[in-house]
Amino acid sequence: MDKIPALEARNLHKVFPHPEGEVEILRGVDLRIWPSEKVAIVGPSGVGKTTLLHLLGGLDRPSRGQVLHFGKDILSLSDEDLSVYRNLHLGFIFQFHYLLPEFDPLENVMLPGLLAGRPRREMEERARELLQRLGLGHRLHHRISGLSGGERQRVAIARALVLSPRLILADEPTGNLDVDSAREVTEILLQLNRKYDTTLVVATHNLELAARMDRVFKLEAGRLREVSL
Repeated sequence: MDKIPALEARNLHKVFPHPEGEVEILRGVDLRIWPSEKVAIVGPSGVGKTTLLHLLGGLDRPSRGQVLHFGKDILSLSDEDLSVYRNLHLGFIFQFHYLLPEFDPLENVMLPGLLAGRPRREMEERARELLQRLGLGHRLHHRISGLSGGERQRVAIARALVLSPRLILADEPTGNLDVDSAREVTEILLQLNRKYDTTLVVATHNLELAARMDRVFKLEAGRLREVSL
């Protein structure tokens, strides 16, 4: 294993204001994930899995603590620089795919690269290749509203991969899918981890998906501990 973790959280705390007093969601989370590892974070609804994933990906800032990617303290970046960093180096997959309905699948997948200033032709070739690899070559110019839930999630996965990130964070990627589509997406994520050596962190209620990961952590009472399924 590499000596430098792909992702490291040090003493993460997150407190949210509330009319009846502050609510502490995370109470000193420590986590170390190695390059090419695939890790699941499980726990009941409302425990803070999404909050933790957002902190790990720099979508939010903790009340206290550090987040490092390959040894780099991402929270030391300004908000603007952190936004650029996320787009270039991280892949996010959400339960609700957040595809733009006014664009077709090809354009949705190209978007991160275009925002990063990459040449349009290069991004179109890359997006087309990814969508074809994910079985959507016949859906490149289809309306988003006409895609099935599983197809939309595959478009979202292609979008997350288009700039070849070393780290992918997935928040309930199968949570909005039927059983067959959920299994299909699970297999795709596992194949991508193997093929590209991408580090994968998944927050999920799906214990079938969690059991396929290298390690599983449970979040409860604001703390994280490694468990066996």
